[in-house]
Amino acid sequence: MGVSTAHPEPGIAVITVDYPPVNALPVAGWYALAERVRAAGADPEIRCVVLAAAGRGFNAGVDLKELQRSPGHQALLGANHGCAEAFAAVYDCAVPVVAAVQGFCLGGGIGLVGNADAVVAAEGATFGLPELDRGALGAATHLARLVPVHLLRTLYFTARTIDARELHRHGAVWRVVPQEQLGPAALALAREIAAKDGTLLRMAKAALNGIDPVDVRRAYRYEQGFTFEANLAGLGDRHRRGFVDKARDTTGNGQGEAP
Repeated sequence: MGVSTAHPEPGIAVITVDYPPVNALPVAGWYALAERVRAAGADPEIRCVVLAAAGRGFNAGVDLKELQRSPGHQALLGANHGCAEAFAAVYDCAVPVVAAVQGFCLGGGIGLVGNADAVVAAEGATFGLPELDRGALGAATHLARLVPVHLLRTLYFTARTIDARELHRHGAVWRVVPQEQLGPAALALAREIAAKDGTLLRMAKAALNGIDPVDVRRAYRYEQGFTFEANLAGLGDRHRRGFVDKARDTTGNGQGEAP
């Protein structure tokens, strides 16, 4: 369990997240992921990073059980800062990042994928922000990088998900492949990228970030202020408690998505 890095081919780092049962990350997990991504980008031998996950889903956001069992606001603050660190690490990674998504990609998963440079998805993968159902706000900044604005708002207000095929039609997903081909397909794209000149790749990544119309770090931190406001108003605890209780009744684990 945790975050690991492998080097299957020269120039490529594969960072894998593994937090059973649903890859809902604790605070330490977000920081560990940020550290791995930054380390890979700082390695002069690496020219492309693949961000992957073990298990049945890519990412289910924050571990709500950790928030529920922690008194005060320290866990929430830790989750907010941890998510911001991980999302920024992907965006600021000195080399391109390819996200390989299977199963569900929810909450914080959207933050990671929305900040990646390319997305390969398995058939049946679903993407969404159930934040309003969890008493939180956030990552609309990153969903806006995947879908048009009116679809973004509809998905956000309804907490609905969208599947990989639909995202492919919108141009956000590079390829949709059978589950068993996800790893090879992501690696093939990474291999094609890593074949380029490493110095030019790093220049290109910096140039593309520099011309982005939205400062994703500032925008996401702005959103997080409303998450904290919702918690001060008692909305966060109430909605998280309802979700955790329902999840425990149906699955016995009580993990899930949050900020």
